[in-house]
Amino acid sequence: MELAPSGQPGTRSPRILVVEDEPDIAAIVVDYLRHAGYAVEHQAEGRAALASMLTTPPDLTLLDIMLPGIDGLEILRQARRHTQHPIIMLTARVEEVDRLIGLELGADDYICKPFSPREVVARVKAVLRRTAAAQEVSSASTPLAALMLDESHWQATLHGTPLGLTRREFKLLQVLARQKGRIFSRAQLLDQAYDDTLDVNERAIDSHIKNLRKKLKAASTDGSDWIRSVYGVGFALDPNHEGTPAA
Repeated sequence: MELAPSGQPGTRSPRILVVEDEPDIAAIVVDYLRHAGYAVEHQAEGRAALASMLTTPPDLTLLDIMLPGIDGLEILRQARRHTQHPIIMLTARVEEVDRLIGLELGADDYICKPFSPREVVARVKAVLRRTAAAQEVSSASTPLAALMLDESHWQATLHGTPLGLTRREFKLLQVLARQKGRIFSRAQLLDQAYDDTLDVNERAIDSHIKNLRKKLKAASTDGSDWIRSVYGVGFALDPNHEGTPAA
């Protein structure tokens, strides 16, 4: 009987694709992930890895940047046109610009070599937990019936109108929508809506919230302000259908 990492029988083990051309590193990562209860596949060449990701998307991909055939950033760029499954980048390139490019292209996390295989397993578990939580929100309407979130396509609609959100705006809206009316501080939004390795100043949240508020208001049938700002504290998803001005 196949066991999930949680140890519960009857549950399919998440399928992990490891894309790594260094045999020693690949063998260690694959071994640790299998020991943790995951079903693991391995690809060492870029084009073959991309084909695998597109034909049978795994639950999560560990993707090295430096690969023969086609590099990991190009694989990520092409994959994100067709699949939104979680992708964690593995690389020896530690420059900030490389990390930010990967995250902007849609990577869910970023691990620099050399790394501990235990860290890789921990990161995989963390990303899969976040993905599962997001899917629970998007599998049905949020408590705000007019607002619909589709995580599989990173799309949100309000009263049937597409909001045209960026990836970051979508993640912010997911966090806010999980607990309608709860005030989230900027630090909490950074922690829950962004990847662990993303270097973003808390004040950058203000810009994303401003854009998100504008898009929600434009799609609202009565022009209400869906995001409430609490000075010095944070933000809450609290649609203002009664016309009370935001704090």
